[in-house]
Amino acid sequence: MRYFPLRYFVLLVLTLTSTLGIKAQNLPASSKKVHLDKPFVQEYSVKYAASEDMVLKKAFADRNGTIQVLEASGLVRTHAGAFLYPGTLISDRSYLPMEDKIIRDMLSLEGQFVYLDDEAVFSNAWAGSVYLPHELPGATLFESGKGFTFLVSDGSDLHLVSPKGVIWKAKATSSPVLDITFDSERNVFYVLSTNSVSVFSPSEQKRSTLTTGEGFTCFAFRQGKDRLAIGTDNGFFEWDLGKDQMWGTKNEALPSPKLTSISEINGLLWFGSDRGAFMQKEDGGFNYYYGERWVPGEEVIHVSQKGENEVLLLTEQGLGKLVFTYQTLAEKAAYFDHQVRDRHIRHGFNATLVGMEKGNVDTGRLGDSDNDGLWTSMYLGGEAFRYAVTGDAEALQNVRESLDAMERLYTINPVPGFPSRSFERSGYIEQLSDPERWQHASDPEWDWKATTSSDEAIGHVFVFGVIAELVDNEAVRAKAIRLLDELMQHIVENDWYLIDYDGEPTTWGRWNPEYVNGFPTMVGDRKLNSSNIVAMLQTAYHFTGRDIYKERAYDLMENHGYLENLMRPMEEIGRAKEGSDEWAAMLSESWNHSDDEMYFLGYWGLYRYAFTDELKDMYQKAIVDHWEAERPERDGLWNIFTALVSPENFDLEEAIWYLQEYPLDLINWTIKNSHRNDIVLLEENFRRQTTQEVLPPDELQIRKHNANRFGLDGGRDGRQENSAGDIWLLPYWMGRYLDVISEPLLP
Repeated sequence: MRYFPLRYFVLLVLTLTSTLGIKAQNLPASSKKVHLDKPFVQEYSVKYAASEDMVLKKAFADRNGTIQVLEASGLVRTHAGAFLYPGTLISDRSYLPMEDKIIRDMLSLEGQFVYLDDEAVFSNAWAGSVYLPHELPGATLFESGKGFTFLVSDGSDLHLVSPKGVIWKAKATSSPVLDITFDSERNVFYVLSTNSVSVFSPSEQKRSTLTTGEGFTCFAFRQGKDRLAIGTDNGFFEWDLGKDQMWGTKNEALPSPKLTSISEINGLLWFGSDRGAFMQKEDGGFNYYYGERWVPGEEVIHVSQKGENEVLLLTEQGLGKLVFTYQTLAEKAAYFDHQVRDRHIRHGFNATLVGMEKGNVDTGRLGDSDNDGLWTSMYLGGEAFRYAVTGDAEALQNVRESLDAMERLYTINPVPGFPSRSFERSGYIEQLSDPERWQHASDPEWDWKATTSSDEAIGHVFVFGVIAELVDNEAVRAKAIRLLDELMQHIVENDWYLIDYDGEPTTWGRWNPEYVNGFPTMVGDRKLNSSNIVAMLQTAYHFTGRDIYKERAYDLMENHGYLENLMRPMEEIGRAKEGSDEWAAMLSESWNHSDDEMYFLGYWGLYRYAFTDELKDMYQKAIVDHWEAERPERDGLWNIFTALVSPENFDLEEAIWYLQEYPLDLINWTIKNSHRNDIVLLEENFRRQTTQEVLPPDELQIRKHNANRFGLDGGRDGRQENSAGDIWLLPYWMGRYLDVISEPLLP
């Protein structure tokens, strides 16, 4: 859980405790856990870009919410700016006389801006009555004490300034002075240099050395903890002021240990570094804010608080304003629903926004994909679950529109029962992905994409079954069943292959026993294709009643080993033995996360429409076995799917963690984590698990469910925005339908 204001502590405690072990009211006590959907902390960033000639130093907000940024040549302020629509930093002209001031430093005191120039400490608050000459023309930094006293330094000299004038002067014990902070509990100032921290008592006008070291860069007094947090160029440590000794040990296991700034906000430490900012959680771990999802630029040079719910992160290239708000999962779903409908629907397909200019969603276009049918099936499934739960007319209309797109995948090409990958208006093939795969339709206005794969097919069957079962509109339901029947008839009649326009099987649309059983048992495709085709045949039989689908399924299971194949434990899946053919070796080079997606989409029909209870029990064991292998990834969709077969034993907490921690910003920014010192890296392995624990979704690049969630680096530099349709809305609405996520419960 991320940063939150103290006044919401009780609410958050109630929310967290309600997540664990709560039973559905209408179910037996032993049957399932349910997450009660109360407000949780959701964060996002509003960014403000600086012009290239700006040299930024500090950023503060006053009690009115006004943000000012200290820049080398004066003060600047934020202009415009909203979530996904960055603002800029512009010259602050609020007070005419400020244009003539040479501002060297600034701070916030009692919610008001206070400035340091070459002559005095002053403010425009308090009716402008604060003006305290300091007699240090080269002054560069200052800190406030009690009763409008300020300790001012030019790096080598220290002056204590009050309304009575300069009341104390001295040379710094160690130069240069980097920073000053105040301890209101002891009424002393602490002075930081690169190799020491000294303490100065204004009441006694005495100073002494507190501690010495090397590479000190920043520090902060910890209110109520009687400690100083001291940052270095390689980690930080805390100094126990009561015992006058180091508290614990130096911590170098940070996301980025070269520290530039430390602040304490609501009792938690915030750090600026050469690679982003991070906040230390109460359990000692860190929330990491790095990359343009959160801030413009790399180096965070200053961190400060804005009101109760915002944190300002100043970088060399601008300002990131972190906003912490409260919402339910239902409210997050409503936001994502708008995101999808506003800019991710292409001819009814669930599409990605591509070709964007540096994160500007208004500059992108709707892209085509190899898997338009698959991503649309997943979005469409989510909308069908939504309709089943809410009866919402908008959800039904969304189902109609996307099902129309799915239907046209079958009618736009000349092959009966063959689903195209995609379609687009004619004349643009060279600008589409994989131009060599596109074909001209009989209608000269349109082109369609060939070479359809098995992941498309299982996606289609999954959603056709969901619609047929859950959508009570007869026309919509009949269309889904007809398309399901046409697809499965094509596969059965063509000896378990998808046959393309050229009369040849596609590369991946193959469920034929000769092909499937040609793989060694440890090659995942043998298990996967067996599991998928049985699920597809069961679904087709359940809704069409055609005996051929049941007969052929039993033939595959009993006479070709498909039941044995699909029941094979996941621990037996691995690399093909030496001497295997090149195809088997290639397919088993490492764990394939697209296979996970195909398995789980197939599990809906495998378990839900099992021919017998005996088979259902067997399928449940296979599904739970797969889920056990996938648990380290903490994927929200796999956990929710597992609730279908094991409602009393699945990772509800992890599913909710995934849904809550997924960022609102689905722009594919470039993300880097491999440099981090706070994660434990693993040796290269078959599963491509890089760390002991998977990072939160908002610290990783945007990924669909078919990607490795342990990938640490990647992204597209803000050139794409993914749709929430398949990534987030499907697991949420499936969870609502399966009654493991409650309707929103507002306080």
